[in-house]
Amino acid sequence: MIAITGANGNLGKATLSFLMKKTLPENIVAIVRDAGKLSEYAGTGIHIRTADYEDQESLEKALAGVHRLLQISASATGVRAMAQETRVVHAAVKCGVEEVAYTSTLFPHESAHFHAAHICRNTEALIRQSGMRYVFFRNSMYHETIPLFIGEAMGDGRIAYPSGSGRVSFASRKDIAEALSNVLTGPAFGNATYDITGAETFSFADIALTLKDLAGYQEAAHMDISPEDYRKGLLGYGLGEEEAGFYASMADSIRAGEFEKTHHSLEGFLGRKPLGVQEYLRELF
Repeated sequence: MIAITGANGNLGKATLSFLMKKTLPENIVAIVRDAGKLSEYAGTGIHIRTADYEDQESLEKALAGVHRLLQISASATGVRAMAQETRVVHAAVKCGVEEVAYTSTLFPHESAHFHAAHICRNTEALIRQSGMRYVFFRNSMYHETIPLFIGEAMGDGRIAYPSGSGRVSFASRKDIAEALSNVLTGPAFGNATYDITGAETFSFADIALTLKDLAGYQEAAHMDISPEDYRKGLLGYGLGEEEAGFYASMADSIRAGEFEKTHHSLEGFLGRKPLGVQEYLRELF
């Protein structure tokens, strides 16, 4: 059987949808904390199992009989996320899972600015040492995060974001989900690592110009505010210190060029050109 952790999240649900087109529903295990979050899949034949990342025993029960696992990186931050991902790996090993696909991030290096990169680096190391065969998808940032980054700029094109001239090889979450479903139903994993990116890179100044062209925003521009002002703004919106630090570290990472790498792996998994940033933004307008 093929299992997906975090199956009720955006990437998990999208992957689940593609998987159901590629294999019998009884071959699929969707792991969620609250089964009600997948109520639309009740009666489809897939196995919906509940587990809590904080509860090792529940993870072991959920992974019973699973041969191949998609471990989607935790949505938590900091040491909590690291502990959660560690529990998943340990539970998978204990249950005899043979293969794991893990959604990592670009540049999971010890010098990375992005906080999540250090969690991903730790989880990658655990999986390598586990004896399970693996595939790592080191994902760039999703197209779908652009509206979140630029906030009110979706209405006027004025982007206040401390990314400097840093560029990002954005990729479509839906495309990544389709690629993951192809891997999960494909040949045996070969202990491989893939950089999953778009074909081009874009700065936030480029995105502002695209908004100007698509929506006619005459004042569209990228305003490279200070990291401290950005962090203060996040706190002002009600985010906690750790969460604000997480998002600020993402901007720092972009500024440092840690998301500018491009690779053709995604196109290879899809068998077609991935969706581009301009196409994605055009769909929004």
